Amino acid sequence: MLNYFPQYFTQKAIILYFLTLLASVFLYLSHVMDWYNYVIGGIIVIMFFVGSNELTKRWIKFSPKSLTRNIFLIGFLVRVIWVLFTYCFYSSQNGVPFEFDSRDAQMYHGMATQVAQYGFGSFKTLLYGTDIDDQGYIAYLSAIYMVFGNSIIIARIIKAVLGAFTAVLVYKLASRTFGENVGRMAGILFMLMPDMIYYCGVHYKEIEMIFLTTAALERSDNAIRSPKFTFGNLIFPILFAGLLFTFRTALGLAVLGAFGAGLFFTSQRIGNMGKRIILIVWVGIIIAFFAGGKIATKVESMWATRGTAQQQSLEWRAKRGGGNSFATYAKPFLAPSIIVIPLPTVINITYHKNLQLANGGYFVKNLMAFFVILAFYYLVVDIFKKRGKKWRDFMLPGSFLIGYLLVIGFSQFAQSERFHMPAIPCFLMFAAYGISICKNRDKNYYMIYLMALFVSIIVFQWFKLAGRGMV
Repeated sequence: MLNYFPQYFTQKAIILYFLTLLASVFLYLSHVMDWYNYVIGGIIVIMFFVGSNELTKRWIKFSPKSLTRNIFLIGFLVRVIWVLFTYCFYSSQNGVPFEFDSRDAQMYHGMATQVAQYGFGSFKTLLYGTDIDDQGYIAYLSAIYMVFGNSIIIARIIKAVLGAFTAVLVYKLASRTFGENVGRMAGILFMLMPDMIYYCGVHYKEIEMIFLTTAALERSDNAIRSPKFTFGNLIFPILFAGLLFTFRTALGLAVLGAFGAGLFFTSQRIGNMGKRIILIVWVGIIIAFFAGGKIATKVESMWATRGTAQQQSLEWRAKRGGGNSFATYAKPFLAPSIIVIPLPTVINITYHKNLQLANGGYFVKNLMAFFVILAFYYLVVDIFKKRGKKWRDFMLPGSFLIGYLLVIGFSQFAQSERFHMPAIPCFLMFAAYGISICKNRDKNYYMIYLMALFVSIIVFQWFKLAGRGMV
């Protein structure tokens, strides 16, 4: 098994990215992006692929303690640099330190500012009519503003701390699940993952959700694998999962579902059956608790609109001003390609400035999807040909990744990158596992995948332009 990310893969990924940019400029010359999108995208892609190749080799001999320290410190440093840069960049571009088209972010900031001013006694009144899965983040941001005086920069530095610590949690969970070498790779990949850095510089709730999700999964895994049942083993995964319901309902359900799947299917050599039964009962009680009140109403609403919400969203995108008239034709492709999408925007679309700025991060995610697919392919082969039981030990992160992506894939948010972000920790764990088991013959499939990705990105740019009558 490989214990590092080979240069063969990283080098070709970088070449493909720049070829994609050159092709898009040549084919859509009248729709080139602002220069800084090319520079930032190029730096991000080079940093990820060169860094992941070098660090997975250089840090392989570090002790777990040294590795944990390095992952946290480097992860924090990279994120703080990005936070400071984007604060100045957005201020110069928009006049305020918020990203382009920042209605949601400024809404969070405005509500948190009011709660901080009038106290938590005003929370219920100010948030009247706000969805339950927004209230957790607003309460969290309000608490930060109460302590630090409405400081946007401090709130984002705290995001950098949480993001760096999440990389440590990814390393711990992946090491217990896939082995130490895969865990090291997963922690480094997450530390350098552009999307995980990007969201530290904006005022959305993604970083906090990703932290809570990863913490809930890591503590759930610890509870399942622990030889003894204790209240401490159970309280933290349930606490984190409960908080997730106030950030995004589907995430709370996915985490509790993964916890239950892990309890049922994880290899019998981990823990004992008596402890499992107690844990299963407790998880059932917790699920029953969350089945009441606003959370139950939200879940019922999600279920009732599962068949129509996606189509209605696509139709709205097609009809709105500046929308894409081809959007309604995308529905059959969303769920089957959910591991890979969304594809990057490398052309100038007026309402998609944030997408253009983050194009490098999108590309990295698309590329790493190859190794996730490879990992699941070999797991399926292990089940059907060798009748192996390896999949049982991967059940917790695997069931969460598949379950959450399926929910997103059939929702109106399938093409929204923000809604993919909570899956990235488990996504990268399986990507690291896919890298570790990659065989020489898989290099041929990798090259085929690269060609398919190149064509898909170029065609996607045409789709975006033609649907708006711009070509």
